[in-house]
Amino acid sequence: MLRPKTAGIAGAFSERFSDIWKLLSETTNFLSRTKEFSQYEDQLRQWRARLQLSPNDSDLAHTIRTELVALRKGLRLQGYDLSLATHTLRFDGFRNDACIREGFSRLVLFFGEEGAYWLSGEDNHIALAGFLETKLDSSGIGGIRERHYLWYRRQGHELILSGSDTESKEDFLRLEHIGDANPLLFLSSLKGLR
Repeated sequence: MLRPKTAGIAGAFSERFSDIWKLLSETTNFLSRTKEFSQYEDQLRQWRARLQLSPNDSDLAHTIRTELVALRKGLRLQGYDLSLATHTLRFDGFRNDACIREGFSRLVLFFGEEGAYWLSGEDNHIALAGFLETKLDSSGIGGIRERHYLWYRRQGHELILSGSDTESKEDFLRLEHIGDANPLLFLSSLKGLR
């Protein structure tokens, strides 16, 4: 439910020692899955061309690495988790309690003024929502705009979300639009969901 600070430190540390080509490719792949790709596309292409023209120029490689690391840091500050570049999000209709046999678990997901909050467990969706509301209230977190009652399953790098009997069709469609608009930010808010 909360984002660990160590993820950013570990990411920054690994970036410092990554091969410049690998770092550039990972960044390009990640950005290609965001709505911001068009604003970075020319810069990424220029960096690639400069590296190809001067493959043995260590000063140039250092300069481009520094610029790439700054770009990645900016993306993290915007809420992106670059380690999720290979992860996907899929919305898959509605399910009932029988889906537990298929490996699905219950999830309640709230959107508030300051972000997304979730709780998973074996209790029914209404009970989980009550537990989450109590936890948020005791933490002084308010302003919840949306509540979603879902089933989820992780299948490799794919997160599958389905509506429950408690979720309305309109609410689930709205959630699907939110996820489709920016799946990487959505996945980032659910990263700790196992």
